[in-house]
Amino acid sequence: MTSAVDTVRGFNRFYTGVIGVLGEGLLRSPYSLTEVRVLFELAHRDATEVADLRRTLDLDAGYLSRMLARFEADGLVTRQRSSVDARRQVIALTGSGRTTFGQLDTLATDEVQALLGRLTGEEQRRLLDAMGTIRQLLEAVPSHRTFTLRPLAPGDLGWVIQRHGARYAEEYGWDASFETLVARILADYAEHHDPRRETGWIADLAGEPVGCVFCMRNDDRTAQLRLLLVEPAARGLGIGAALVEECLTFARAAGYERIMLWTNDVLTAARRIYQRTGFTLDKEEKHHSFGHDLTGQNWSRPL
Repeated sequence: MTSAVDTVRGFNRFYTGVIGVLGEGLLRSPYSLTEVRVLFELAHRDATEVADLRRTLDLDAGYLSRMLARFEADGLVTRQRSSVDARRQVIALTGSGRTTFGQLDTLATDEVQALLGRLTGEEQRRLLDAMGTIRQLLEAVPSHRTFTLRPLAPGDLGWVIQRHGARYAEEYGWDASFETLVARILADYAEHHDPRRETGWIADLAGEPVGCVFCMRNDDRTAQLRLLLVEPAARGLGIGAALVEECLTFARAAGYERIMLWTNDVLTAARRIYQRTGFTLDKEEKHHSFGHDLTGQNWSRPL
């Protein structure tokens, strides 16, 4: 076992040197590896509670607080009290923060491209296969961060309505008319849906619901993906992508030829999932809903 431990530790020392995390600042920036990781998480969320960010990254509360104070002094983030619970803080990147992260992200991409450019095509394949093997083996270790998808159970529709209302009020300031819309959609679903062609799923993490999605009928040939949601504390685990893939699989099996969805341009994290799973933007239209001026978007893809 000792030789195996030594081999892993030796590899860690080697690889941290290759990717340059031992220097004073990552990517020749003033920020450490951990600080850049925090910026990454914030760049992939519109806004989040500090407590949720801390749980996602498993960081000491004092350490994260000092880090966020530095970011705020540098003009990278804004912090404010939650409109739902004044004891909680909500944090988001500023425009300057997103620009700074974009520059760091570009530098990281350039460095990896330079690293891969030293290898032949076959060597790149071997490297990526080896990385995939390491990740697959280590992710297979049982963890409280493992999620499951399950069919709807009694009480789930109420949870979906409540979490949509609370979550969108917290993150986007949407008023109660959005929760009313979700309740209306689900009341119609509960009363009229055809289980052969319409259903929903709940994502559970450590025995608690943390996400949902529904596949509903738009017309005989077109399904509609609706009500995708992942709680902030559960983001970054691939739950959103898994829910979308489950919806696509069901829609194909149900005989639909195409699937569409309606969203708003402020929901950037969800939009990235839709793009990665093959959806393309069909049209946009400005509207005033839920107390805000928004840009609605229709996305679709063949099945």
